Order: sequence, then C-alpha cells, then structure tokens
Amino acid sequence: QVQLVESGGGLVQAGDSLRLSCAASGRTFSSYAMGWFRQAPGKEREFVAAISRSGGNTGYADSVKGRFTISRDNAKNAVYLQMNSLKPEDTAVYYCAAEWVLGSDYLVQRIGAYDYWGQGTQVTVSS
Repeated sequence: QVQLVESGGGLVQAGDSLRLSCAASGRTFSSYAMGWFRQAPGKEREFVAAISRSGGNTGYADSVKGRFTISRDNAKNAVYLQMNSLKPEDTAVYYCAAEWVLGSDYLVQRIGAYDYWGQGTQVTVSS
C-alpha cells in the first residue's frame, strides 16, 4: 500500500506558477505509476498528467499540454506538478494518484485504474 499527501496549492493570479508536490509513504514507490487529476466545482474529476515508474514516460491532457510538467523523484518518494501560465479554468482541487504496475514505462491515464488517492489540494486562479 501507499499513502499520498498533496501540498503546494494556493490562490494565485492568472499567468502565475505553482508547484504541487505529492509525498508518498510506504515501500517500493518506484513500483507505482503516478498521476495528477483535478476536480472543479460541479464537474467530474479529470485527468491532468501521468508519469511512468521510471519517469521516462509522461502524458498530459490537451488542456494543460505545454504549461504543466509532471516529474518524480523516486529517491524522495515524491511526484510533482509544475504549473505555469495558470488560467482561471485551472481552478480545482488537485489530486495525486498511484497505481502499482509492472512495466517501467507504462502510463496510467484512466481514473478508474488508480487504486490510491491523496486528499487533494486546492488551486484557485483569479483573473
């Protein structure tokens, strides 16, 4: 099992940057593919970004491609989401998620595939 705790959210203005962190506890963090998702008020939770176990493969939602960067540090049991050029429509609660996988470059982008979730961190972007 793995426990996930997100941090780094806050209130920023449009065009600003934020870096979200997700700290994972438990052994074998490097055995988990990781993802970031978000949920805006009144909307369903949606995929934002994913990263493979090795960190060598990443994927992004079209809405954040070119602005957000996902990364991980397996030595620190952490995954990050660097968010640049933030827009008001990025306002949401952001969640990190983990899924145990065999392949080192396997990406998991489907919400239902993830077994472990953090509690979320609020990101609010004002116009």
